[in-house]
Amino acid sequence: MSIILLLGALLLLGLTAAALSKFSKGNDPIVDAGADCSSCDGNNQKCEQECMMEASLKDIEYFEDEELDAYIGRPSDEYSDEEAEEFREVMMTMRQEEVSAWNRSLQLRGIQIPNQIRDELLILLEDNKGS
Repeated sequence: MSIILLLGALLLLGLTAAALSKFSKGNDPIVDAGADCSSCDGNNQKCEQECMMEASLKDIEYFEDEELDAYIGRPSDEYSDEEAEEFREVMMTMRQEEVSAWNRSLQLRGIQIPNQIRDELLILLEDNKGS
């Protein structure tokens, strides 16, 4: 008897969920088809978070910097000056508009920017917002 009641309750719960789902379909959020992560300027935390989530679902973009994967998991304060220079060389060879995507790529790969070049990166990111 209790199994029949349990099955009946599950059926009722399923029907209720299906009905609620059908009625809420008209309330889907509006998504701007023209918006992409290149429009995130760092001032809108929601945009940055959505771009990180979107990027995490795609293949990670590399900027001819595969050698930096050797630093996955390394804390930002444990780089030698020579190792930090490797990051600086990659950063200085890319176009201004690529810097934000490169930084996102490093984050997705679990690579922390060395403290030695953090200020330079922040300046480039800030300059990109103004352009």
